[in-house]
Amino acid sequence: MIFRHITLIFTPSSSLCITIKPMKFDIKYSEEPPDSKIFTRSFDRFYSNFAKLYDAAIKILPWWKTCLNQSLPYIQGPRVLEVSFGTGYLLSRYAGNFFTCGIDYNRKMVETARNNLQKHCQRAYLKQADVEHLPYKDGSFDCIVSTMAFSGFPNGMRAMAEMVRVLKKGGRLILIDVNYPQDRNALGMMTALFWQKAGDLLRDMNTLFEAFNLEYTHREIGLFGTVQLYVARK
Repeated sequence: MIFRHITLIFTPSSSLCITIKPMKFDIKYSEEPPDSKIFTRSFDRFYSNFAKLYDAAIKILPWWKTCLNQSLPYIQGPRVLEVSFGTGYLLSRYAGNFFTCGIDYNRKMVETARNNLQKHCQRAYLKQADVEHLPYKDGSFDCIVSTMAFSGFPNGMRAMAEMVRVLKKGGRLILIDVNYPQDRNALGMMTALFWQKAGDLLRDMNTLFEAFNLEYTHREIGLFGTVQLYVARK
């Protein structure tokens, strides 16, 4: 019984009592890595080695696409930036509707995304760049989108600061990422701990949004409550 704590008690009459109690999971948010360059290089190597597999997985796994597509109704123009777009699946769903830009740290992801956009007859201005040093002027975009990437940024405060910087006043920030489920269900908590063990940084997102005076809504959209959608306004 992996989701329960079992206690065996022998009574004076030698009968056996069994009590089963729910396991308690403690929430422990991730600490920022001491060396952001080493952390980033590790993620970069992983995605370079598995770019093709990652691209295939997104296209094949229906639940993955369903989660990413949850962001589409919230995207607003006319100018949109996607941060860490991966292989470009989400870009291919909306890029043609707006003036769309995108950055990703990984060179192979940029190449794969460009190919995918071309196959879907979509256009976006893609660059290889770092989220902590976005190559755009202040207030350049009406909307910023980042899916399943924020937990891979080494410094959450710096990443958020840069995205807020290039977002227009009144602009919308859309994030999809992993975190602890609100109801602390066992499957969700174990899934969240798995993400952490795999290297993702789970953060107190409420504290981050409050630090930049962003009003936001938040809901769970998949994988036992661990995949979550945040929609914030500057």
